[in-house]
Parts: sequence; structure tokens; C-alpha cells
Amino acid sequence: MKLRTSPTSPYARKCAVVAMECGLSDRVEPVPTNAFAADTDLGKDNPLGKVPCLITDGGEALFDSPVICEYLDSLHDGVKLFPASGGTRWAQLRLQALGDGILDAAVAKRVETVMRPEDKRWPGWIERQDAAIRRALDLLEQECGGWGSDFLIGQITVACALGYLDLRFKDDDWRRTRPALAGWYATAEVRPSVAASAPKD
Repeated sequence: MKLRTSPTSPYARKCAVVAMECGLSDRVEPVPTNAFAADTDLGKDNPLGKVPCLITDGGEALFDSPVICEYLDSLHDGVKLFPASGGTRWAQLRLQALGDGILDAAVAKRVETVMRPEDKRWPGWIERQDAAIRRALDLLEQECGGWGSDFLIGQITVACALGYLDLRFKDDDWRRTRPALAGWYATAEVRPSVAASAPKD
């Protein structure tokens, strides 16, 4: 399998973490891809022009990260990162959605503050993304104490989201008022799959 990826994509990082947690790293070949390059051929695999995109052994292109991660989870016989049914499944999918939502807001904020020309930036849009991130982090602060030792798709997504905030918005210091979440992440970020996939700017 080939995973079209980029060094700083937190969504691609999710897929890399899942591959490692599932014992599939030796079956997934990273293919560095610059989605913004004028001559990129990414569109032939993903018409949305985004990473990650997984090319399966059968040649099928899968996107985006929730689909890729669940597909990878279907290929091993160990503990499933996506619970099959019941309340645990919905709790994990909800947590994954929360983590992805933080990422969506953080990426939108970065586009607005770094990639868009300064005279065209919309302060109200930036604040909207900041507010979404703050609310989500506050909810994680309340809930993370109940996760125990779980490291399933929800926790994986949250770890990648917090890592992206550290990469792009370190000055925002999300840890300052969220000691429980900071403590959880201190343990998560040294987990082999998380440490090995740490983003490089």
C-alpha cells in the first residue's frame, strides 16, 4: 500500500499512527506529496487534491483520514481501534470528530493568518476558529480523565490535534488552563507511534 502524505499534515499523521498501532507500518509506503505544487499529480488519486490518500494493494484510492484509518484497522487481528458496535464505538467516533474538528479549525486559522495576503484576512473568521478550538479543548479537559489507558481512534485523533497546535500555534499555550489534558498528552506523546510520527516543519 502507498500513503500519499506530507510531513506536517496532521490528518496524514493520524494514518501513520494507526498503521503503527495496527502493526502495518511495513505494509504502508509513505509517498511524500506536495498538494500545493503546480505540477502535482495528486488529483489523479484524490480529486479533492488533498492528503492523505491511501492506494490499496488492489489499486483503489481511499480518502480521507477517517476512511483510511478504519480501512487499516480492518486489516489486522489485534485490538480494534474502531470498536465494532455499541456505546464504545459511538464514543470513539464522537471523539474522533472532536479531534478532527480541532484540526479543521486550526488549519483554517493557519490558512487565514499565514497563507492569505494580510490585507485580505478576516479577523472575525480567525476568532471563530479560535473559539471552536478553545471550546473543544475545554471539553477534552473535562473528559480525558475517563479515558483510562485507552488509545483508540478517538485518542489518536486528539493526540494528533494537540501535536498540530504545538507545531503551528505554540504561543497559544493550550496547556495553561487544562492541566488534566496536558497530563494526558505528556503520556501520549511519548508513545512510540506518536513520537515516531511527530511532525517536522
